[in-house]
Amino acid sequence: MTLMLKPGTAWSDAYDRCVRQAPEAFHDDRVLNLWDGRWRRDGRSGPAVTPVDGTAIAGPPRLDRSTAFRAVRASADAHRSWRHVPLAERRARVTAALDALQAHRDLLVLLLVWEIGKPWRTAAADVDRCVEGVRWYTGEIGPMLAGRAPLEGPVSNIASWNYPMSVLMHAMLVQVLAGNAVIAKTPTDGGLSCLTLACALAAREGLPITLVSGSGAELSPALVRGRDLGCVSFVGGRDAGGQVAASLAGLGHRHVLEQEGLNCWGVWEYSGWETLAGQIRRSFDYAKQRCTAYPRFVVQRSLFHDFLAAYLPAVRSVRFGHPLAVEAPDDPPPDLDFGPLISGAKAKELTDQVDEAIAKGGIPLHRGSAAEGRFLPGQDASAYLAPVTILAPPPSSPLFHAEPFGPVDTIVPVDTEAELLAAMNASNGALVATVSCDEEETARRLAGQVRAFKVGVNAPRSRGDRDELFGGLGASWRGAFVGGELLVRAVTRGPAGERLPGNFPDHTLLPGSV
Repeated sequence: MTLMLKPGTAWSDAYDRCVRQAPEAFHDDRVLNLWDGRWRRDGRSGPAVTPVDGTAIAGPPRLDRSTAFRAVRASADAHRSWRHVPLAERRARVTAALDALQAHRDLLVLLLVWEIGKPWRTAAADVDRCVEGVRWYTGEIGPMLAGRAPLEGPVSNIASWNYPMSVLMHAMLVQVLAGNAVIAKTPTDGGLSCLTLACALAAREGLPITLVSGSGAELSPALVRGRDLGCVSFVGGRDAGGQVAASLAGLGHRHVLEQEGLNCWGVWEYSGWETLAGQIRRSFDYAKQRCTAYPRFVVQRSLFHDFLAAYLPAVRSVRFGHPLAVEAPDDPPPDLDFGPLISGAKAKELTDQVDEAIAKGGIPLHRGSAAEGRFLPGQDASAYLAPVTILAPPPSSPLFHAEPFGPVDTIVPVDTEAELLAAMNASNGALVATVSCDEEETARRLAGQVRAFKVGVNAPRSRGDRDELFGGLGASWRGAFVGGELLVRAVTRGPAGERLPGNFPDHTLLPGSV
């Protein structure tokens, strides 16, 4: 079977459509920055390639530090005007922006496919969750704002590349709806053109959005420590998140810092193997490149043979490859579990970690081959990694204690409940976890001792949106919790002396957060 690129879906087709639809933001082969209400041809535009097949794509126009400070000051000026705009007008403008995003949905999806390697179905879900989620807020935000006011300065958003629409753009639009000007740094590793097009459509409706590119080290003084800011929202890894947290110390800025954790799935006194097999297959969605992925299974040793009988067929059924490779021109995009990782460098990093873990005693239960993927003839496949499963990774391996952010599972067998809990709490806090257990009372008791913010019983947990609370425990989260009313409260001011619910030094967790 020889595969072909679906006609009309090449990167050049996608980018040409961007230039036609938003010429103010895309100038020939260069993407522009947006600040002080204008798209600007500033910054140093470097080379970039798509992880899908190594094709050259538009790179981020990186600003220097002084220009970033000017952009923040301009956003603060816009904030002082926007916070006085009546809610009815803010709602109307945000709704118009959502309508524009919906009208350009397929182009936004195609850009996500090329820029960060999402399969079409997964990319479409990212765009749709953004639009549908913010529409929910436009209908519900009135009571949420009762007795509240916008912040004193704009909200600065720094997020990872994996969900530019349903996490980053979604948050920005809700922040604007709540009466704040917003600033976003384009993710360094991918999503530039998708986010730029989305911001261009929103800016046309008069929304006070600033979008800039640059390295974290260069822009952090302005986007994290800038005195004009009202709040800093960060989504990413623990190393970068720790640096942001250290930079915020003593400044008094509102902050929401979502950081990685090793999300674990525990299996104890369980027999629903058919259900678990389907859940395992679905856990490989987007190559586990998401903050709520489950890369660690902790399994009761006496059940290991049954677990393995469910696990191995599930992992062997996972489909990956080029997200736009089809057999015939009229075929829809393939229904894949995942495409490439974000870069060839990330694929090599994980491959090296797997090799090292095996060399030090980890047992390779499954190691897929790139030959199992769907690829175009002769394409660059350096960013692709087939699923890998390692039993009992050595404690010296990063795979033992850190989130791999790729299709690499580790399995730890245990004999006692104490060992189960210790293995599930290996990373000092996580965002989600699950306990599969036939007896609900036992499952609830174990779940209450797992250091994760959301713990599912016999089902996975997700980040959620709309009215679902989200946060983390330990090193996986710092600052205000979000979701529904709490997302609005995190970016607005309430009564004097109000204590925001979250992981602050002098705060306790909300009851019932698990």
